[in-house]
Amino acid sequence: MSKSPGAGMYPPVAKLNLAADPRKMRRIIAEDPEWSLTVVPLLSNLCLQCIVRNFEEKPILEELLPRHKDYVLERLSPSLPLQVTANLISDDGYWKRCCKQRWGLCDVSSYGHSWKRMFFERHLENIIELFIPDATDPKTVLGMVPLCRNYVKRLDISQLLPPIKEPQKSEDDDNSDSASDMGMDGPSMDHFDFGILLDKLSHLEEFHVVYRVKGCGMNFEWNLFEFTFRDCESLAKALKSCKTLRVLRIHQSKVDDEKCRQLVNNLLDHPSLRELNLSHNLIGDRGARAIGKLLNRSKLESLTVYDNNIRGPGAQAIAYALAKNSSLLSLNLRLNRLGDEGGQAIAQALLKNRTLKWLHLGGNEMTEPTATVLSQVLVQNNTLRSINLSCNRLGMDGGKVLEEGMCHNSSVVECDIRLTEVGQESDYCISQVVRNNQNQAHTKHNTEENLAQTSEHY
Repeated sequence: MSKSPGAGMYPPVAKLNLAADPRKMRRIIAEDPEWSLTVVPLLSNLCLQCIVRNFEEKPILEELLPRHKDYVLERLSPSLPLQVTANLISDDGYWKRCCKQRWGLCDVSSYGHSWKRMFFERHLENIIELFIPDATDPKTVLGMVPLCRNYVKRLDISQLLPPIKEPQKSEDDDNSDSASDMGMDGPSMDHFDFGILLDKLSHLEEFHVVYRVKGCGMNFEWNLFEFTFRDCESLAKALKSCKTLRVLRIHQSKVDDEKCRQLVNNLLDHPSLRELNLSHNLIGDRGARAIGKLLNRSKLESLTVYDNNIRGPGAQAIAYALAKNSSLLSLNLRLNRLGDEGGQAIAQALLKNRTLKWLHLGGNEMTEPTATVLSQVLVQNNTLRSINLSCNRLGMDGGKVLEEGMCHNSSVVECDIRLTEVGQESDYCISQVVRNNQNQAHTKHNTEENLAQTSEHY
């Protein structure tokens, strides 16, 4: 037989050994490179997977070994009912996944770095902010109390919804509009009653609330931003019943003199309140007198009432209380209308007060007479650390008397005199004194730390 051309010219082809490559022997190539048909799941893993699948019906966690508990917690769904997980799961990793799933980006540093606290505080805030009086069942809030009362330390309520208004029949639109402007076209604008909740939150320390509706858009009405007297009464009673409250902030809520007096009357002799913020409201002199009374019948350390309508007489009432007060550390009265009458009263009170460290009187229509008394304060008071007089017309002469006072002061480390029309020379001299005081304070602090470390060593 004749051989075909080229026969025997090519080397023999080597036979492929498929068994040498384990990937070619596998019927399924998974994402996990360690997966193989030869690996049988451990019986313990099968049991743990069964626990995860049936956790809602039969939660088993505390009975497990630590490594098995970690296995279960890593695989539990963040959507499990809170009635099952709230008081059973303390692992922060699980609550971190719950927060991430619900809100995306989260800053846990504002919650004491506790994801569980963050979840329950924000969850309860959402329930309250979407509560509609006479439409939402109060049990939706009360049902959360047994689940969250041990973890909620702060509530920050950014809106409160009013009741749903029934449509009214009117003869003409003009009368309807005027009635709406006067708030006479429906029921009073009551909101969520905090009296059913605050006394049950045994660890609540901070409470911030704004009586408004966010994002109302074209449905805007002034009534949506009304803090009624009935609201004030229920809130005041709720605050009185919350004995653990340390920080209270009610801002941008149209709190006037009458409502301020109502609130203060229920805060007198409060056992734990340390910080009060009533900024961006409508408080005048009568409300300021009530606040002055509160200073002498509380343990307040910080009082903030900026952007209100407090004038000279109201400032005098606060000053009278400040002169006898021994607990207040910070006072912020900026953006009021104290004038020289109120500014001088506050300054004279500081000649007697020996505890206040931070004072803010910016934007209060004060002039040279107030600067003159403050100059005496700078000479005699060695407790004050920070003073803000910005946006007042102190003038050239006011700047000079402040400069003279600062030359004899060694305690003030912050002094803001921007937009006060003082001369450049006075501004420079005051800033130099402040810088020297800062250096001395820093040196003193370092020395005290070194001494403390040395005493601990021995």
